[in-house]
Amino acid sequence: MKKAVLIVNPSSGNEEAKKYAGQAREKLEQFFDEVDVQETEKEGDATKFARKAAEEKVDSVFAMGGDGTVNEAISGLAEQEYRPKFGFFPLGTVNDLGRSLKIPMDPKEAIDTFTIERKTSLDIGKVNDEYFMNIVAVGSIPEAISDVDVEEKTKFGKLAYFVNGVKEVFNDENYHFTLEIDGEKTAIESSAVVIVLTRTIGGFTHIVPEAKVNDGQLYLLYLKDQSITDRLKSVPDIIKGVDQASENIGYTPFTEGRLTVKETVDLHPSVDGDEGPELPLSFKVLPQHLEVYYGAE
Repeated sequence: MKKAVLIVNPSSGNEEAKKYAGQAREKLEQFFDEVDVQETEKEGDATKFARKAAEEKVDSVFAMGGDGTVNEAISGLAEQEYRPKFGFFPLGTVNDLGRSLKIPMDPKEAIDTFTIERKTSLDIGKVNDEYFMNIVAVGSIPEAISDVDVEEKTKFGKLAYFVNGVKEVFNDENYHFTLEIDGEKTAIESSAVVIVLTRTIGGFTHIVPEAKVNDGQLYLLYLKDQSITDRLKSVPDIIKGVDQASENIGYTPFTEGRLTVKETVDLHPSVDGDEGPELPLSFKVLPQHLEVYYGAE
């Protein structure tokens, strides 16, 4: 018997999850003999549900929610010997992985167009003991972006992240980091260091045009800014997309690395939009680690 588990975060998408959960279940029942719907109540539930599904060796696990819900579900599958196929129906504000997998941002369209015929492999990133499917960001600008509250996200969508980030551009604060990338050490001064897996950041597509969801690479980007003027100079490079290092942006594809900061500061890295572990940070990629369903071309 072919079984799927659908993990639903009822608070996602301005609490529209319950509206779409029934539609998603009906769609999945076209492909699976049994569909078990499980609703999250607190942080960590999606991870727990996904891990249990893997232990029970179900065929597929689906998540319905925002980036946080998707991250939790993937984290529940990441270390399992048997990993079910994974899919999701985006409901949150940004949904970077969904955009990279060409999954429609409209929940109804994502459900209507779903088919089990479209599958591909997916890289997963690991930072210390946690997992990420899109981005780890460190510095004053990323911290401001991750501080966007739920009300702002619901009201303004991805624009809320943009506005908070722009505000921080004019705060003249940066840090001295040491990067060890694939065995090579580099000292940098920057207000923002990001490690990404996909081409989409903050809902803006093609920021890292070379990145593929299954190329076995992490991508390091950082601002070469020692002043507000330097920071502003980097904006055009980011908008047009970064595929090589420039005067304003540092850029390196890699597979394993470590990040430390010289200052004694209370920096809170953002992992897929949520607060992550304290520095120092160790990174590695788990290449082609999951089989995922993707959207229509």
